[in-house]
Amino acid sequence: MVFEQYLEEKNINAEMFLWDNPKHFSELKKIFNEMHPESFTAQKKFLLNQLRRKYMLKQFV
Repeated sequence: MVFEQYLEEKNINAEMFLWDNPKHFSELKKIFNEMHPESFTAQKKFLLNQLRRKYMLKQFV
């Protein structure tokens, strides 16, 4: 799985995130590539929730 797919599964718009904050995006991508996706989720859960709020992929009705 690639980082962009992972973000999509977490309802985070990877394109907006990359455009808005490329340095933070590349740092997280590097960390993601060094570990299992479940471990990344467990370690970065709080951060992922913040990113989801800021870069929402889908609007839920």
